[in-house]
Amino acid sequence: MKHEYRELKIWQKARSLNLDIYNMTITFPKEEKYELASQMKRCSVSIVSNIAEGSAFDSASNFKRYLSIALGSLVELETQLFLASDIGYISLETLEVELDKTDHFKRMIISFAKSLN
Repeated sequence: MKHEYRELKIWQKARSLNLDIYNMTITFPKEEKYELASQMKRCSVSIVSNIAEGSAFDSASNFKRYLSIALGSLVELETQLFLASDIGYISLETLEVELDKTDHFKRMIISFAKSLN
């Protein structure tokens, strides 16, 4: 039942999202380095890490639990994107683009989790 996480499209997508977040938060003010920017980066790292960690288990139920944690971190990241937009660190256009990506990614994770049995 173990999956090679590096071959999973959801893990690859999570890595891409992580890179997007790191590149985005570079533009945030210096005073945000240990605040919102740091929290956003932690969430994006949590997503990719939980997908990888869950793939190491022999049972679908364990993997699904880690996918659920990754989904929770993804929703948390979406909220932080809204906050970044609210305070003017990202434009509404960037917010919409990123939310489209996260919505698609959520569907990917949910679909993958349902396929595990």
